[in-house]
Amino acid sequence: MHVDHLRQLDSLGITLVWGDEHLLGREISGVTATDLEDPERFLRPGEIVLTGLVWWHPDDGRAKAERFVAALSAGGAVALLAGEETHGAVPADLVDACRAHRVPLLSVPARTSFRAVTEAVYLRQWGELSRLPAPHHALPENVRGELGRLLERGAGPAELLESAFAHLGTPPCHLLTSTGRTVARTSSAPALSAREAVRLLRSASGTTLRVQADATAYDAWQLHLPDTDAAPPRVLHEIAEVLAQHRHHHDRRRAARARAHETLVDLLVRADAGAPDTDALAAALRACGLPARGSYRVVVAGVGAFGAGAGAGAGAGAGGVGAVDGVGASRAAAGVAPPGPGLALDALAEATRHLTSAPFAVAERPGVGAVAIVPVDAGADGTGGAGRESGDGLRDGFRDVWPLLRACRPDAALHAGISTLIPDPAGLGRAVVQARYALAGARTTAPGAAGPEASAVTAVDDLSTLESLLAGVPHDVRAAYLSSTLGPLLGESRASHGVLLETLEVFLGHNGSWARTAKALQLHVNTVHYRIRRVEALTGRDLSRLDHKLDLRAALLCR
Repeated sequence: MHVDHLRQLDSLGITLVWGDEHLLGREISGVTATDLEDPERFLRPGEIVLTGLVWWHPDDGRAKAERFVAALSAGGAVALLAGEETHGAVPADLVDACRAHRVPLLSVPARTSFRAVTEAVYLRQWGELSRLPAPHHALPENVRGELGRLLERGAGPAELLESAFAHLGTPPCHLLTSTGRTVARTSSAPALSAREAVRLLRSASGTTLRVQADATAYDAWQLHLPDTDAAPPRVLHEIAEVLAQHRHHHDRRRAARARAHETLVDLLVRADAGAPDTDALAAALRACGLPARGSYRVVVAGVGAFGAGAGAGAGAGAGGVGAVDGVGASRAAAGVAPPGPGLALDALAEATRHLTSAPFAVAERPGVGAVAIVPVDAGADGTGGAGRESGDGLRDGFRDVWPLLRACRPDAALHAGISTLIPDPAGLGRAVVQARYALAGARTTAPGAAGPEASAVTAVDDLSTLESLLAGVPHDVRAAYLSSTLGPLLGESRASHGVLLETLEVFLGHNGSWARTAKALQLHVNTVHYRIRRVEALTGRDLSRLDHKLDLRAALLCR
C-alpha cells in the first residue's frame, strides 16, 4: 500500500496538505500513533505516523514542530497524518516543517478515528498478501491454512504463535507489550518477568518486530526471537500479520464491552460513599462479566505532565476530587503540552492486565479519572487463584509495574490510588471514594518528580500517619484549615510572627520538650516559654493539651 492510496479511501476523508508525487508513491510498512514530542525511538522505517497534535500549542512557535518532523524524518517515516480535532486545522508551522524535511503531510478530519485509518492500512496489506500466488508466501500453504482456521474459531495468541512456528521447530519466541507484559510465548520460550522482558526489547540482541495494529503507548505488541536465524524475515512478517488480524478482532470485542464498563463506573461514582442500588449493581457487574460476590479493590489513575509544579493534584480529594489532572494552570504557565486524552485509561488497563488474567472493568469518567474495578482473592498467600490476584499481590504489583508504564511515556506523570480490600461488591461505592482520596495523596506527595521511578502509587492502607492522611485532603480545604488555625501567625506584616511559627514547629517536633527546644534554637528556656505563650494567645490553643497540639501539628502539615 502506498501513501497516496489513503486519499483514495472516501470513507476516511483524508486530504493532502503537502507532498509530491514521488513521496506519495512510497510503500507503507505499518502505522504508529503517537503524541510524543520526539517519537523517533518508537518508529520503524516505512511507517506512517498518526498524531492528534496534543503535543503542540499555538504559542509554541515553529521550533517544536520542527523537532517533531525532524524526528519523523530520522526515524524513516513515509508520511505524517495530522488529526484536525484538537486544533481544527493543521498548523502552518507543521506544514513548513514537513516541506523542509520532505515528509508528506495529510490531514485527518475530526470524524475519522485513528483506529479507522489503522484498520484501512492493515486490511489493505492483508488483502494484498492474501492475493499473492503461493510461491510469494514465506509461510507454507498448510501453515497458512491452519492459521486461518485458528483465526476463524477465535484462537488465542499463544495457540497462533505455537502453530506459526511449529514448522520451524518451535524456536523460543515471545509476544510482548511495550511494558514487558507477556501476551504469549512458544512452549520452548522461558517465562520472563516484566522487567526482564523490557530489558530484552531494549537490547540489541535477537530480532524484534512490531505487530502493526491499533495500540497505545503501553500495549503495542512486539514479536521477539532471541535467535536471529531462527526464522526468515518474511516468515516473521507474515506471522506478525496473522497476530495483527487477531489483535484487530480482539480489540473490537473489547471496545464492545467498553459501554458496560462505563455504566458500572458511573453507577459507583454516583453512589459516592453510599451503597449503590443492589439490583442495578448486580446487573452492571453481570454485564461486565464480574462476580456478584467476593472481594474487590478499586484503582483510580490520573496523569499530568512533569514540570507542572508542586501543587499538582493538590485540588483532588475524597469529597471533591474535581479535576483529577489538577495541573492545568501550572502546566499552561510552564508551556508544557498536556498528555493525550485517554492516557490514564490506557496505562491503568495495561497495568491491570499485568496483574490478572480474570475479567475486570476499566473506564475513564470526567472529573474522576480512570477507574479500574478488579476482583481479587482475599487470601494472604499472595498467589491469587484462577487468574485472580490476592489483595496484597494487587497492591504490590501495581507498585512494581508502574515504573515500566512511566518509561513508555517519560513526558507524563502517572499516579494511582488504591482502595482497601472490599469484602463485598456492596462496598464498591466507598472503595471508589477511597481510591480517589489515595490518588490525591499520591499527587501531593510526589507531584512532579522526574524519572521513571517517580510515578507514585498510594494505597489507602498506606495512610498510616497524619501527614499521609492530610496529603489527600483537597488543597482548598487544607488552605482554609491552615488559615483558621494559624492565621495570626501567617501574616508577613510582623517578623516576630515568623519567629513564633518557627518556635512552634520546633517545639512540637521535640514532643513539647522545653529544654530540647531551647537547645535546638539556641535560646534560654524562659524565651521558649514566652514564645509558646504568645502562640497560645494568638491561636486560642492550649499546648498542654494533646488535642490542641494535634490541631496545630495538622495545620503545620497543611502548609
